[in-house]
Amino acid sequence: MKDYRTLNAGEIGKGILIEMDAGFVSPSDPKNSEILREQKEMDYRNPFEFYAVLQKYGVPNRNGRVYPEKILKREAEKYKTAIKKGLSTSELNHPESSLIDLDRVSHLITDVWWDGNILMGKIKLLTSPGFHESGIVSTKGDIAANLMRQGVTMGVSSRGVGSLAKKR
Repeated sequence: MKDYRTLNAGEIGKGILIEMDAGFVSPSDPKNSEILREQKEMDYRNPFEFYAVLQKYGVPNRNGRVYPEKILKREAEKYKTAIKKGLSTSELNHPESSLIDLDRVSHLITDVWWDGNILMGKIKLLTSPGFHESGIVSTKGDIAANLMRQGVTMGVSSRGVGSLAKKR
């Protein structure tokens, strides 16, 4: 697979599109607070699963891009196939490549659905047995779980390969 360069805000052409503000995972969000409370009060054996905003259509994002409903709905449907095959892994930080680096994988997206113009997702952190048994942080998923357990709000960014064109 060809590796593309990252397109900056306002830039047109073909390349990697990284959205910096698709959504976030907040420990104070009522949908997540019960899950995260249990993780703080109980042991590490329970999986860290939570809900997050993944993407939006029809509104400008921080990069100045507005994604059309038709394109995002088409891509969300394609992504559901990746979810079913267990291929919906994601990295802890912003990668420079269009390829997933398995050394940096921290979570798996297990479901996506639309809530109006917002693409929601269920995310499962890929934590290690050492984290679950004794709280040892040794993987990217462990790092993310430990940060969230301590109340850190995590950002969610989308990434894809595509082309951008200015439309009026």
